[in-house]
Amino acid sequence: MRGAFARVCILVCFGLSLTGCAELQFLFEASKVGSTGITPPGDPSRPDPGRRYKIGIPYDIKGIWYYPKVDYGYVEEGIASWYGATFHGRLTANGAIFDETKVSAAHRTLPLPSVVRVTNLENGRSIRVVVNDRGPFAHSRIIDLSRRAAQLLGYEMKGTALVRVEVLETESRQLAAAMPDGGALSGTVGPADIPPPPKTAPTVAVASEDLAPPPGIAAAPDNTVSARPDAPSPAERPAADVAVSGDVSVFPVPPDPTVFIQAGAFGQYHNAKRAQVKLGYLGPIVVEEITRSSTPLFRVRLGPLKDDERLESLLVAVIQAGYSDARIVVESD
Repeated sequence: MRGAFARVCILVCFGLSLTGCAELQFLFEASKVGSTGITPPGDPSRPDPGRRYKIGIPYDIKGIWYYPKVDYGYVEEGIASWYGATFHGRLTANGAIFDETKVSAAHRTLPLPSVVRVTNLENGRSIRVVVNDRGPFAHSRIIDLSRRAAQLLGYEMKGTALVRVEVLETESRQLAAAMPDGGALSGTVGPADIPPPPKTAPTVAVASEDLAPPPGIAAAPDNTVSARPDAPSPAERPAADVAVSGDVSVFPVPPDPTVFIQAGAFGQYHNAKRAQVKLGYLGPIVVEEITRSSTPLFRVRLGPLKDDERLESLLVAVIQAGYSDARIVVESD
């Protein structure tokens, strides 16, 4: 009997240790942890923004460090991928329940949740997306969309697409403020962003009485309209309502966009030339001097390139050559 009780205790302790490991994995930004097998409550057309507002601490995935931060000016071009059934029903990095049939996304450094506009630069389709997860961790990709978002952008069958990702500041702030903690952990949604409460009405007693209309004047009919009893107040509306409608906009796109892979921007010219020589076997390498403030920088770019199946493999080659900050740049006319 005592031996059986000891075995039960060991199993309980083992289960608790596994729970602790899962929590540790969650805290260190390992996205899509723990399957729940349930569907998020609420409007089935709305993404789940999560259980809390989260920026997170710097974290390391396969030797690459990522630094989450608030960046309302974030705009980046690059490769988008998508994820679906394998992670359906699992928890995201801020406690949302991932649903592949809703419009959501994973990003490596933006606050969770945030709202971004994603534009497919191959067909001009554009949608607003709630970011509620971490990823993708394939170094050549900048965002991982849900299956539904990939369908709306028209690249589900292809698997990846060249996209532009832009943070929508107003929607992101609204969504952060609508979270249970009001975005307080971020330091970005503070007193300056939230209107002050109205002043308290006076408490003095006010007497009133009905008076007859003046002679020859008829009383006006009572046109008072009462509020609809089932209309939700702003505080009761789902947080995701401020962010995503699922609508698709279409913008004209050039048939052959001018695409480069930027290996980096260097403060010393000889470092830029060294990168040019090192990457020269991949194709034409351009060194350009740019000026920010009073400090010149020397930008190293591979290209111009075509938006085809080789674009991502070239980006991977640049990253593997030691330029981990390499990214895709699409120049507009």
